[in-house]
Amino acid sequence: MKVCLDTNAYSRLMLGYAPLKELLESVDQILVPATVLGELHAGFELGSRRQANCEQLAVFLSQPGVERHDIDDCVAERYGVLVCQLSRAGTPIPTNDIWIAAAAMESGARLISYDNHFACVPGLLVLSP
Repeated sequence: MKVCLDTNAYSRLMLGYAPLKELLESVDQILVPATVLGELHAGFELGSRRQANCEQLAVFLSQPGVERHDIDDCVAERYGVLVCQLSRAGTPIPTNDIWIAAAAMESGARLISYDNHFACVPGLLVLSP
């Protein structure tokens, strides 16, 4: 199984959340979208442990099976479709989360997140262990 981490999932993992850690030990691939990396770095800059958090992220990203997922033309096109679908349905969600959903969907991954609004995204498979 391939999964895609939302920012809140990465944060819970770093706090040692056992159900998430157990799930991630059983997957084949963990994707970290560029948008999530941006949100993490913004949080690091605002926090008091910038260097330690950056180092912890670098170690995580260097593990086998963990990959960065960049925004390409397919993700951008999926983002555009999702913006329109959510707008027409009257269920908009935060912009960054649409990018994260688009990345997960384009890669064929299940998104791990603890944000309920992802349930509004048609076709997105979400796990919340």
